[in-house]
Amino acid sequence: MILFLIFFCPFRGEKKQLQKKIGQRIIALREEKGWTQADLARACNKDRQAIEIIENGKVNPTIFSLYEIARALEVELSILVEL
Repeated sequence: MILFLIFFCPFRGEKKQLQKKIGQRIIALREEKGWTQADLARACNKDRQAIEIIENGKVNPTIFSLYEIARALEVELSILVEL
């Protein structure tokens, strides 16, 4: 039963879409500043690979990670997660 719910969860696609949308927003804001992924990583004390997988929507970042990224980009957290 649990496996059925994992593979056929109706919200699974929405989660991926939201992760990708947040990632795209981070990319746009980062590029506005003329920063590379490495620049953003340094500014929020993360490694470049962490930024890459967040931007590509491959992970579900914690709210604190998004807060750190928003702070580095000098925007409100709500800008990153705005639907």
